[in-house]
Amino acid sequence: MEILIWIGAAISMAGVLGLVWCVVHVMKLRKSGLDDETMRSRMQRAVVINFAALAVSTLGLMLVVLGIFLS
Repeated sequence: MEILIWIGAAISMAGVLGLVWCVVHVMKLRKSGLDDETMRSRMQRAVVINFAALAVSTLGLMLVVLGIFLS
């Protein structure tokens, strides 16, 4: 079950990278000086990606815990 731990760690790392991307993207958006409506639509997209990345990271951590329990 060690392979399950490594797969879960890789999936979790992909989720964390997605979260980092969201932070960087939103910081760039805040500095861009866009109007409110454009900023709102782009922020909504970033929030959706943020939640998806958080879910992927959580699933990866679940796989890691499952692999630890099964080994």
